[in-house]
Amino acid sequence: MTKRRQLNFILATILIDAIGIGIVFPILPDLMERVGAESTAAGSVWGGILLAAYAGTQFLFAPAIGGLSDAYGRKPILVFALVVLAIDYVIMALAGVFWVLLVGRLIAGIAGATYITATAYLADISDKTERAANFGLIGAAFGIGFVLGPVIGGLAAAIHITAPFWIAAVLSAVAALFGWLALPESLPPEKRRPFSRRDLNPFRAILDAAKLPGLGLPLALIFIVEFANMVYPTLWAFWSREMFGWSATAIGLSLAAYGVGIAFTQGVLMQRIVPRFGEYRTLVFALVCGVVAFICFGLAGAAWVVFAVLPLACLADMAPPTITAISANLVDDDRQGVLQGVIASLASVAAIVAPLLVTTLFEATADDQGFYLPGAPYLAAALLILALFPFLPRLRYADTRKP
Repeated sequence: MTKRRQLNFILATILIDAIGIGIVFPILPDLMERVGAESTAAGSVWGGILLAAYAGTQFLFAPAIGGLSDAYGRKPILVFALVVLAIDYVIMALAGVFWVLLVGRLIAGIAGATYITATAYLADISDKTERAANFGLIGAAFGIGFVLGPVIGGLAAAIHITAPFWIAAVLSAVAALFGWLALPESLPPEKRRPFSRRDLNPFRAILDAAKLPGLGLPLALIFIVEFANMVYPTLWAFWSREMFGWSATAIGLSLAAYGVGIAFTQGVLMQRIVPRFGEYRTLVFALVCGVVAFICFGLAGAAWVVFAVLPLACLADMAPPTITAISANLVDDDRQGVLQGVIASLASVAAIVAPLLVTTLFEATADDQGFYLPGAPYLAAALLILALFPFLPRLRYADTRKP
């Protein structure tokens, strides 16, 4: 197999992983109803548990998966994960009770942690001069998959609620078969290392944050912004169903539009805005857009408001990479790897905790028998972001582009 075909296989693996994440979002309300949820509000809590379970197992098992690939090679871990994902999608398609869905999401989280192995495989086959560009392709593949996932989920659900899972199962099975038959191993035995107990510690990166002086504020900002932004993937389907009665297809297409908007914002606009205005001003602008978007979504009473405000929500997604850049300015070159590990770990923790809390708030405020304000989680997210503004000036000195 040529290096080009190896690269394409890895990108396809990342694509399938991202599709598997996004394919569930538009069908969550129908899926929860299928397994017994009595209302959209109650189903949101169950959906939040599923999302937290996926993020939790991915966080816990990512270091171990990476360590296993260092010890036994990339190929067997990648192929095994794709097989597990295919089996998981079949379980999800056949599930008639909630606990089976939960087991399926736990399994998917473990298998989904192989993005680390895929990245390591890519590093193995890339020259030092190629790695930056190839890693950028991983981000692009994940972004495309995150757009395609909701589209596939929404359109296929019009045929049957389980159709998205069968499609994902076939994709994973075909990729696993191709990988087993045609993908060469990228890590020769002489370059492998023994699996150690250190590989079982998912909190290592967060604990390493103590070694990075001066990063308390930016890391706290990253966590809060990531936490607030989790309201979108967690509640979008349930909120739009409750407020506007959207079908799974409409939900999937709206999520895809959001994904395209984020890709354009981060891939095109940021390349022009940051050099002109600097990281600090870009961050402030992004956070203002985020607050306005959250408030508008929280108070929206008509579907047209959603689409009018969606561009602001996309602009707000400039905040996480901008805070990351500011953080990187505060760290020596030999500590950049530790910093990125900490940031990834904090984002994972936010993805575990946020779904549980925001769905609980949604259930409490989307109940017709009590105080009815389904947009309350968006308003709460706006308050979280607003609370950051008094601390932002302290980051100005880390911006090396603008005074």
